[in-house]
Amino acid sequence: MWVFETDWSPQVHQLSDGRYLYRHNDQNLPFPATDIEAIKNARRKLIWEDQIVPEATLADINTDLVKEVVERVGLDLSVEEALLHYHLAEKRNGRLFLRRAALLLFGRDPSRWHPRCGIDFAVWQGTERRTGPEFNIRKRLRIEGIPLVRLVEEAYRTIQPYLPERQTLVDLFFEERLVYPTFAWQEAIVNAIAHRDYALEGIGIEVDLFDDRLEVRSPGEPVPPVTLERLRRREKVHASRNPRIVRVLTDLGYMRERGEGIPRMFEVMEREGLRPPELAMEGGCFVVTLHSTPIYRPETMYWLRRYEGQGLTRNQLRLLAYAYEHGGRFTSRAYQKLVGVDPYTASRDIKDLLRRRIVRLNQPRGRVYEIIPEPEKAPQEKPPELLALEPILHEKGYVKNEDVRRVFGVSRIQAFRLLQHLVEMGFLRKQGKGRGACYVAIQNTSISRGNAIISS
Repeated sequence: MWVFETDWSPQVHQLSDGRYLYRHNDQNLPFPATDIEAIKNARRKLIWEDQIVPEATLADINTDLVKEVVERVGLDLSVEEALLHYHLAEKRNGRLFLRRAALLLFGRDPSRWHPRCGIDFAVWQGTERRTGPEFNIRKRLRIEGIPLVRLVEEAYRTIQPYLPERQTLVDLFFEERLVYPTFAWQEAIVNAIAHRDYALEGIGIEVDLFDDRLEVRSPGEPVPPVTLERLRRREKVHASRNPRIVRVLTDLGYMRERGEGIPRMFEVMEREGLRPPELAMEGGCFVVTLHSTPIYRPETMYWLRRYEGQGLTRNQLRLLAYAYEHGGRFTSRAYQKLVGVDPYTASRDIKDLLRRRIVRLNQPRGRVYEIIPEPEKAPQEKPPELLALEPILHEKGYVKNEDVRRVFGVSRIQAFRLLQHLVEMGFLRKQGKGRGACYVAIQNTSISRGNAIISS
Protein backbone atom coordinates (compact mmCIF):
# COMPACT_ATOMS: atom_id res chain seq x y z
CA MET A 1 0.00 0.00 0.00
CA TRP A 2 1.28 3.45 -0.94
CA VAL A 3 0.48 6.50 1.17
CA PHE A 4 1.03 9.92 -0.36
CA GLU A 5 0.99 13.08 1.72
CA THR A 6 0.96 16.60 0.35
CA ASP A 7 0.74 19.96 2.02
CA TRP A 8 -2.24 22.26 1.44
CA SER A 9 -2.13 24.61 -1.53
CA PRO A 10 -3.07 28.31 -1.39
CA GLN A 11 -4.54 27.94 -4.87
CA VAL A 12 -7.91 26.49 -5.86
CA HIS A 13 -7.45 24.12 -8.80
CA GLN A 14 -9.87 23.51 -11.66
CA LEU A 15 -10.06 20.17 -13.46
CA SER A 16 -9.87 19.89 -17.23
CA ASP A 17 -13.60 19.21 -17.35
CA GLY A 18 -14.30 22.53 -15.60
CA ARG A 19 -15.17 21.11 -12.18
CA TYR A 20 -13.81 22.23 -8.83
CA LEU A 21 -13.49 19.52 -6.16
CA TYR A 22 -13.41 19.81 -2.38
CA ARG A 23 -11.58 17.07 -0.47
CA HIS A 24 -13.58 15.78 2.53
CA ASN A 25 -12.24 12.72 4.39
CA ASP A 26 -11.67 10.14 1.60
CA GLN A 27 -14.00 11.74 -0.94
CA ASN A 28 -13.71 14.33 -3.71
CA LEU A 29 -16.89 16.39 -3.66
CA PRO A 30 -17.96 18.75 -6.50
CA PHE A 31 -18.12 22.28 -5.15
CA PRO A 32 -20.36 25.15 -6.36
CA ALA A 33 -18.57 27.56 -8.65
CA THR A 34 -20.15 30.51 -6.82
CA ASP A 35 -18.12 29.65 -3.71
CA ILE A 36 -14.77 29.31 -5.46
CA GLU A 37 -13.73 32.94 -5.01
CA ALA A 38 -14.60 32.79 -1.32
CA ILE A 39 -12.39 29.75 -0.96
CA LYS A 40 -9.56 31.50 -2.80
CA ASN A 41 -9.75 34.47 -0.45
CA ALA A 42 -9.91 32.21 2.59
CA ARG A 43 -6.94 30.17 1.39
CA ARG A 44 -4.85 33.30 1.06
CA LYS A 45 -5.47 33.94 4.76
CA LEU A 46 -4.23 30.48 5.69
CA ILE A 47 -0.66 31.71 5.87
CA TRP A 48 -0.28 33.15 9.37
CA GLU A 49 0.70 29.90 11.09
CA ASP A 50 2.81 28.98 8.05
CA GLN A 51 5.04 32.06 8.14
CA ILE A 52 8.70 31.57 8.92
CA VAL A 53 10.07 33.58 11.87
CA PRO A 54 13.73 34.19 10.91
CA GLU A 55 14.87 35.32 14.35
CA ALA A 56 13.44 32.26 16.15
CA THR A 57 15.76 29.35 16.96
CA LEU A 58 15.43 25.94 18.56
CA ALA A 59 16.31 27.63 21.87
CA ASP A 60 12.87 29.28 21.75
CA ILE A 61 11.21 25.86 21.70
CA ASN A 62 10.42 23.78 24.78
CA THR A 63 12.18 20.68 23.51
CA ASP A 64 11.06 18.60 26.49
CA LEU A 65 7.46 19.32 25.51
CA VAL A 66 8.14 18.25 21.92
CA LYS A 67 9.66 14.99 23.20
CA GLU A 68 6.64 14.44 25.44
CA VAL A 69 4.25 14.90 22.53
CA VAL A 70 6.31 12.62 20.27
CA GLU A 71 6.21 9.94 22.95
CA ARG A 72 2.43 10.32 23.47
CA VAL A 73 1.78 10.08 19.75
CA GLY A 74 4.05 7.03 19.44
CA LEU A 75 6.62 8.43 17.02
CA ASP A 76 10.32 7.61 17.13
CA LEU A 77 11.66 11.02 16.13
CA SER A 78 14.12 13.57 17.40
CA VAL A 79 12.92 17.09 18.23
CA GLU A 80 14.09 18.42 14.87
CA GLU A 81 12.59 15.49 12.99
CA ALA A 82 9.28 15.96 14.81
CA LEU A 83 9.09 19.64 13.84
CA LEU A 84 9.81 18.73 10.23
CA HIS A 85 7.32 15.84 10.36
CA TYR A 86 4.50 18.22 11.36
CA HIS A 87 5.71 20.87 8.85
CA LEU A 88 6.36 23.24 11.74
CA ALA A 89 9.83 23.99 10.44
CA GLU A 90 11.89 23.71 7.28
CA LYS A 91 15.58 23.34 6.56
CA ARG A 92 17.45 25.72 4.32
CA ASN A 93 21.17 25.33 3.73
CA GLY A 94 21.49 23.20 6.83
CA ARG A 95 19.69 25.67 9.12
CA LEU A 96 16.32 24.98 10.79
CA PHE A 97 13.75 27.72 10.31
CA LEU A 98 10.67 27.72 12.59
CA ARG A 99 7.13 28.59 11.59
CA ARG A 100 4.74 30.59 13.74
CA ALA A 101 2.71 27.43 14.45
CA ALA A 102 5.74 25.80 16.11
CA LEU A 103 6.23 28.78 18.43
CA LEU A 104 2.56 28.77 19.49
CA LEU A 105 2.39 25.01 19.99
CA PHE A 106 5.75 24.49 21.72
CA GLY A 107 7.25 27.93 22.44
CA ARG A 108 8.87 28.59 25.80
CA ASP A 109 7.11 31.97 25.79
CA PRO A 110 4.27 31.96 23.22
CA SER A 111 3.20 35.48 24.21
CA ARG A 112 6.49 36.77 22.76
CA TRP A 113 5.25 35.72 19.32
CA HIS A 114 1.54 36.50 19.80
CA PRO A 115 0.17 38.97 22.38
CA ARG A 116 -3.28 37.35 22.72
CA CYS A 117 -2.80 33.60 22.24
CA GLY A 118 -4.34 32.66 25.60
CA ILE A 119 -7.87 32.59 27.04
CA ASP A 120 -9.67 35.25 29.06
CA PHE A 121 -12.17 33.54 31.39
CA ALA A 122 -14.79 35.56 33.29
CA VAL A 123 -17.58 34.58 35.68
CA TRP A 124 -20.46 37.07 35.60
CA GLN A 125 -23.12 37.68 38.22
CA GLY A 126 -26.54 37.43 36.61
CA THR A 127 -27.45 36.89 32.98
CA GLU A 128 -26.06 40.00 31.26
CA ARG A 129 -22.94 42.17 31.10
CA ARG A 130 -23.01 45.45 32.97
CA THR A 131 -20.49 48.29 32.98
CA GLY A 132 -19.62 51.29 35.12
CA PRO A 133 -20.91 51.27 38.72
CA GLU A 134 -22.90 48.08 37.98
CA PHE A 135 -19.89 46.18 36.64
CA ASN A 136 -20.76 42.58 37.54
CA ILE A 137 -17.73 40.32 36.95
CA ARG A 138 -17.30 38.10 39.99
CA LYS A 139 -14.09 36.36 38.89
CA ARG A 140 -11.65 36.90 36.06
CA LEU A 141 -8.77 34.61 35.14
CA ARG A 142 -6.27 34.93 32.31
CA ILE A 143 -4.89 31.65 31.01
CA GLU A 144 -1.84 32.84 29.09
CA GLY A 145 1.85 32.32 28.47
CA ILE A 146 1.21 28.62 27.87
CA PRO A 147 2.02 26.61 24.70
CA LEU A 148 -1.12 25.52 22.85
CA VAL A 149 -0.48 21.82 23.53
CA ARG A 150 -0.71 22.69 27.24
CA LEU A 151 -3.38 25.39 26.90
CA VAL A 152 -6.18 22.93 26.18
CA GLU A 153 -5.79 20.94 29.40
CA GLU A 154 -5.03 24.07 31.43
CA ALA A 155 -8.25 25.67 30.19
CA TYR A 156 -10.25 22.57 31.13
CA ARG A 157 -8.65 22.48 34.59
CA THR A 158 -9.19 26.20 35.25
CA ILE A 159 -12.77 26.50 34.03
CA GLN A 160 -14.38 23.27 35.28
CA PRO A 161 -14.47 24.19 39.02
CA TYR A 162 -16.68 27.19 38.19
CA LEU A 163 -19.26 25.25 36.16
CA PRO A 164 -22.49 24.56 38.08
CA GLU A 165 -23.56 21.01 38.87
CA ARG A 166 -26.86 19.22 39.13
CA GLN A 167 -27.91 16.01 40.86
CA THR A 168 -28.70 13.08 38.59
CA LEU A 169 -30.14 9.79 39.81
CA VAL A 170 -28.25 6.83 38.37
CA ASP A 171 -29.15 3.29 39.47
CA LEU A 172 -30.83 4.67 42.60
CA PHE A 173 -27.72 6.66 43.60
CA PHE A 174 -27.40 10.41 43.15
CA GLU A 175 -24.37 11.61 41.20
CA GLU A 176 -23.16 15.17 40.76
CA ARG A 177 -22.84 16.08 37.08
CA LEU A 178 -21.97 19.32 35.35
CA VAL A 179 -24.95 21.27 34.03
CA TYR A 180 -23.10 21.58 30.71
CA PRO A 181 -22.20 18.19 29.20
CA THR A 182 -18.42 17.77 29.37
CA PHE A 183 -17.99 17.05 25.66
CA ALA A 184 -19.98 20.14 24.65
CA TRP A 185 -18.10 22.78 26.64
CA GLN A 186 -14.69 21.22 26.06
CA GLU A 187 -15.31 20.89 22.32
CA ALA A 188 -16.28 24.58 22.15
CA ILE A 189 -12.98 25.52 23.82
CA VAL A 190 -10.67 23.27 21.81
CA ASN A 191 -12.35 24.45 18.59
CA ALA A 192 -11.71 28.05 19.61
CA ILE A 193 -8.02 27.30 20.22
CA ALA A 194 -7.56 25.32 17.02
CA HIS A 195 -9.58 27.34 14.52
CA ARG A 196 -9.31 30.97 15.65
CA ASP A 197 -7.78 33.56 13.36
CA TYR A 198 -4.36 34.16 14.91
CA ALA A 199 -3.72 36.95 12.42
CA LEU A 200 -6.11 39.04 14.55
CA GLU A 201 -3.60 39.79 17.29
CA GLY A 202 -5.63 42.49 19.01
CA ILE A 203 -8.31 40.15 20.36
CA GLY A 204 -8.18 36.75 22.01
CA ILE A 205 -10.40 33.85 22.97
CA GLU A 206 -13.00 34.77 25.61
CA VAL A 207 -15.00 32.35 27.74
CA ASP A 208 -17.86 33.96 29.72
CA LEU A 209 -19.92 32.09 32.31
CA PHE A 210 -23.32 33.58 33.18
CA ASP A 211 -26.02 32.22 35.48
CA ASP A 212 -27.89 30.73 32.51
CA ARG A 213 -25.30 30.14 29.79
CA LEU A 214 -21.67 29.66 28.76
CA GLU A 215 -20.27 31.69 25.85
CA VAL A 216 -17.06 30.88 23.97
CA ARG A 217 -15.79 33.59 21.58
CA SER A 218 -13.14 32.83 19.00
CA PRO A 219 -11.66 35.58 16.75
CA GLY A 220 -12.40 35.15 13.05
CA GLU A 221 -15.12 33.81 10.79
CA PRO A 222 -15.57 30.17 9.76
CA VAL A 223 -13.35 29.14 6.86
CA PRO A 224 -15.19 28.25 3.63
CA PRO A 225 -16.76 25.87 2.83
CA VAL A 226 -17.77 25.96 6.52
CA THR A 227 -20.63 28.40 7.13
CA LEU A 228 -22.94 29.16 10.04
CA GLU A 229 -25.88 27.75 8.11
CA ARG A 230 -24.15 24.45 7.42
CA LEU A 231 -23.04 24.13 11.03
CA ARG A 232 -26.56 24.86 12.27
CA ARG A 233 -27.82 22.12 9.95
CA ARG A 234 -25.29 19.83 11.69
CA GLU A 235 -23.48 18.96 8.51
CA LYS A 236 -20.15 17.21 9.01
CA VAL A 237 -18.23 19.86 7.12
CA HIS A 238 -14.65 20.70 7.97
CA ALA A 239 -11.98 23.18 6.97
CA SER A 240 -9.18 24.59 9.06
CA ARG A 241 -7.57 27.99 9.12
CA ASN A 242 -4.63 26.47 11.01
CA PRO A 243 -4.06 22.99 9.57
CA ARG A 244 -0.64 22.55 11.22
CA ILE A 245 -1.96 23.39 14.68
CA VAL A 246 -5.03 21.23 14.10
CA ARG A 247 -2.94 18.23 13.08
CA VAL A 248 -0.91 18.28 16.29
CA LEU A 249 -4.00 18.70 18.48
CA THR A 250 -5.71 15.93 16.54
CA ASP A 251 -2.80 13.53 17.01
CA LEU A 252 -2.93 14.30 20.74
CA GLY A 253 -6.59 13.26 20.78
CA TYR A 254 -8.11 16.65 21.59
CA MET A 255 -10.12 16.80 18.38
CA ARG A 256 -10.90 15.07 15.10
CA GLU A 257 -10.40 16.37 11.58
CA ARG A 258 -13.73 15.02 10.31
CA GLY A 259 -16.18 17.80 11.08
CA GLU A 260 -17.84 15.72 13.80
CA GLY A 261 -17.41 18.07 16.76
CA ILE A 262 -20.25 20.55 16.22
CA PRO A 263 -22.89 17.92 15.27
CA ARG A 264 -21.97 15.90 18.34
CA MET A 265 -22.26 19.02 20.53
CA PHE A 266 -25.88 19.32 19.38
CA GLU A 267 -26.51 15.65 20.13
CA VAL A 268 -25.11 15.62 23.66
CA MET A 269 -26.92 18.84 24.63
CA GLU A 270 -30.26 17.52 23.40
CA ARG A 271 -29.64 14.12 25.00
CA GLU A 272 -29.42 15.92 28.35
CA GLY A 273 -32.68 17.77 27.61
CA LEU A 274 -30.89 21.11 27.08
CA ARG A 275 -31.37 23.65 24.34
CA PRO A 276 -29.13 23.05 21.30
CA PRO A 277 -26.01 25.23 21.02
CA GLU A 278 -26.41 28.65 19.47
CA LEU A 279 -23.87 29.65 16.79
CA ALA A 280 -23.41 33.27 15.75
CA MET A 281 -20.96 35.91 14.53
CA GLU A 282 -20.53 38.93 16.82
CA GLY A 283 -17.91 41.65 16.47
CA GLY A 284 -15.71 39.57 14.20
CA CYS A 285 -15.85 36.57 16.55
CA PHE A 286 -17.41 33.15 16.14
CA VAL A 287 -19.57 32.62 19.25
CA VAL A 288 -20.80 29.30 20.64
CA THR A 289 -23.44 29.64 23.37
CA LEU A 290 -24.45 26.71 25.59
CA HIS A 291 -27.60 27.24 27.65
CA SER A 292 -28.17 25.54 31.00
CA THR A 293 -31.96 25.87 30.78
CA PRO A 294 -33.63 22.52 30.04
CA ILE A 295 -36.04 22.34 27.11
CA TYR A 296 -38.27 19.85 28.86
CA ARG A 297 -39.03 18.85 32.43
CA PRO A 298 -37.04 15.95 33.96
CA GLU A 299 -40.27 13.88 33.97
CA THR A 300 -40.52 14.31 30.21
CA MET A 301 -36.94 13.18 29.64
CA TYR A 302 -37.61 10.14 31.85
CA TRP A 303 -40.83 9.35 29.95
CA LEU A 304 -39.00 9.61 26.62
CA ARG A 305 -36.74 6.71 27.57
CA ARG A 306 -39.48 4.24 26.63
CA TYR A 307 -38.60 4.87 22.98
CA GLU A 308 -34.88 4.13 23.32
CA GLY A 309 -33.61 1.51 20.90
CA GLN A 310 -36.54 1.89 18.48
CA GLY A 311 -34.52 3.66 15.81
CA LEU A 312 -36.46 6.94 15.96
CA THR A 313 -34.78 10.03 14.56
CA ARG A 314 -33.74 12.96 16.72
CA ASN A 315 -36.59 15.04 15.30
CA GLN A 316 -39.17 12.33 16.02
CA LEU A 317 -38.01 12.14 19.64
CA ARG A 318 -38.27 15.94 19.92
CA LEU A 319 -41.81 15.72 18.55
CA LEU A 320 -42.82 13.09 21.11
CA ALA A 321 -41.34 15.14 23.95
CA TYR A 322 -43.20 18.21 22.68
CA ALA A 323 -46.46 16.25 22.47
CA TYR A 324 -45.99 14.87 25.98
CA GLU A 325 -45.60 18.45 27.27
CA HIS A 326 -48.79 19.49 25.40
CA GLY A 327 -51.34 16.94 26.51
CA GLY A 328 -50.09 14.14 24.30
CA ARG A 329 -51.29 15.78 21.05
CA PHE A 330 -49.69 17.57 18.10
CA THR A 331 -50.26 18.65 14.50
CA SER A 332 -48.06 18.48 11.43
CA ARG A 333 -47.78 22.27 11.42
CA ALA A 334 -46.57 22.29 15.03
CA TYR A 335 -43.93 19.70 14.10
CA GLN A 336 -42.76 21.75 11.12
CA LYS A 337 -42.34 24.82 13.30
CA LEU A 338 -40.68 22.84 16.11
CA VAL A 339 -37.80 21.35 14.13
CA GLY A 340 -37.81 23.46 10.95
CA VAL A 341 -38.75 20.81 8.38
CA ASP A 342 -40.90 21.08 5.27
CA PRO A 343 -44.41 19.57 5.02
CA TYR A 344 -43.15 16.59 3.02
CA THR A 345 -40.56 15.64 5.66
CA ALA A 346 -43.08 16.18 8.46
CA SER A 347 -45.59 13.92 6.69
CA ARG A 348 -42.99 11.21 6.20
CA ASP A 349 -41.88 11.27 9.86
CA ILE A 350 -45.44 11.25 11.20
CA LYS A 351 -46.43 8.37 8.88
CA ASP A 352 -43.50 6.42 10.29
CA LEU A 353 -44.80 7.00 13.84
CA LEU A 354 -48.27 5.90 12.69
CA ARG A 355 -46.82 2.75 11.14
CA ARG A 356 -44.99 1.93 14.36
CA ARG A 357 -48.25 2.48 16.27
CA ILE A 358 -46.61 5.10 18.49
CA VAL A 359 -49.19 7.74 17.54
CA ARG A 360 -52.66 7.70 16.00
CA LEU A 361 -54.95 10.17 14.26
CA ASN A 362 -57.27 11.66 16.86
CA GLN A 363 -59.19 14.28 14.88
CA PRO A 364 -59.20 13.52 11.11
CA ARG A 365 -60.67 16.90 10.14
CA GLY A 366 -57.97 18.94 11.88
CA ARG A 367 -55.28 16.29 11.43
CA VAL A 368 -54.56 16.18 15.13
CA TYR A 369 -52.43 13.26 16.26
CA GLU A 370 -52.06 11.80 19.75
CA ILE A 371 -49.60 9.49 21.45
CA ILE A 372 -50.92 5.96 21.95
CA PRO A 373 -50.64 5.07 25.64
CA GLU A 374 -48.44 2.10 26.37
CA PRO A 375 -50.37 -1.03 27.43
CA GLU A 376 -50.16 -1.91 31.07
CA LYS A 377 -47.08 -4.00 31.66
CA ALA A 378 -46.76 -6.99 33.90
CA PRO A 379 -45.13 -6.21 37.26
CA GLN A 380 -41.40 -6.10 36.95
CA GLU A 381 -38.96 -7.91 39.16
CA LYS A 382 -37.69 -6.23 42.29
CA PRO A 383 -34.66 -3.99 41.74
CA PRO A 384 -31.26 -5.46 42.75
CA GLU A 385 -30.91 -2.89 45.55
CA LEU A 386 -34.04 -4.23 47.24
CA LEU A 387 -32.92 -7.85 46.75
CA ALA A 388 -29.65 -7.02 48.50
CA LEU A 389 -31.62 -5.68 51.50
CA GLU A 390 -34.12 -8.55 51.69
CA PRO A 391 -32.04 -10.75 54.05
CA ILE A 392 -32.09 -7.90 56.60
CA LEU A 393 -35.84 -7.35 56.06
CA HIS A 394 -36.51 -11.07 56.61
CA GLU A 395 -34.31 -11.17 59.71
CA LYS A 396 -35.37 -7.94 61.46
CA GLY A 397 -38.61 -7.06 59.70
CA TYR A 398 -37.24 -3.64 58.78
CA VAL A 399 -34.13 -1.94 57.42
CA LYS A 400 -32.43 1.24 58.64
CA ASN A 401 -30.08 3.82 57.18
CA GLU A 402 -27.08 2.17 58.83
CA ASP A 403 -27.96 -1.15 57.20
CA VAL A 404 -27.92 0.44 53.75
CA ARG A 405 -24.59 2.13 54.46
CA ARG A 406 -23.08 -1.18 55.50
CA VAL A 407 -24.43 -3.18 52.54
CA PHE A 408 -23.56 -0.69 49.80
CA GLY A 409 -20.68 1.24 51.37
CA VAL A 410 -22.29 4.63 50.81
CA SER A 411 -22.69 7.79 52.87
CA ARG A 412 -25.65 8.55 55.14
CA ILE A 413 -27.11 10.96 52.59
CA GLN A 414 -26.81 8.46 49.74
CA ALA A 415 -28.41 5.76 51.89
CA PHE A 416 -31.27 8.09 52.79
CA ARG A 417 -31.90 8.92 49.13
CA LEU A 418 -31.85 5.25 48.12
CA LEU A 419 -34.41 4.41 50.81
CA GLN A 420 -36.56 7.37 49.77
CA HIS A 421 -36.56 6.17 46.19
CA LEU A 422 -37.58 2.65 47.23
CA VAL A 423 -40.44 4.27 49.15
CA GLU A 424 -41.48 6.27 46.06
CA MET A 425 -41.36 3.08 43.98
CA GLY A 426 -43.76 1.41 46.38
CA PHE A 427 -41.43 -1.28 47.78
CA LEU A 428 -40.90 0.19 51.27
CA ARG A 429 -42.87 2.22 53.80
CA LYS A 430 -41.23 4.54 56.32
CA GLN A 431 -42.02 4.24 60.03
CA GLY A 432 -40.87 6.65 62.73
CA LYS A 433 -38.87 9.87 62.48
CA GLY A 434 -35.29 11.05 62.76
CA ARG A 435 -32.63 8.53 63.74
CA GLY A 436 -35.33 6.17 64.95
CA ALA A 437 -36.84 5.86 61.47
CA CYS A 438 -36.95 2.43 59.86
CA TYR A 439 -38.36 1.06 56.63
CA VAL A 440 -40.60 -1.98 56.28
CA ALA A 441 -41.50 -3.95 53.17
CA ILE A 442 -44.87 -3.50 51.44
CA GLN A 443 -46.21 -6.91 50.55
CA ASN A 444 -47.43 -7.92 47.07
CA THR A 445 -46.10 -4.76 45.45
CA SER A 446 -43.76 -4.82 42.49
CA ILE A 447 -43.74 -1.39 40.90
CA SER A 448 -40.58 -0.26 39.11
CA ARG A 449 -40.18 3.21 37.66
CA GLY A 450 -36.62 2.69 36.54
CA ASN A 451 -34.14 5.53 36.67
CA ALA A 452 -35.17 9.16 36.89
CA ILE A 453 -33.30 12.40 36.44
CA ILE A 454 -33.53 14.88 39.28
CA SER A 455 -32.11 18.32 38.62
CA SER A 456 -31.67 21.23 40.95
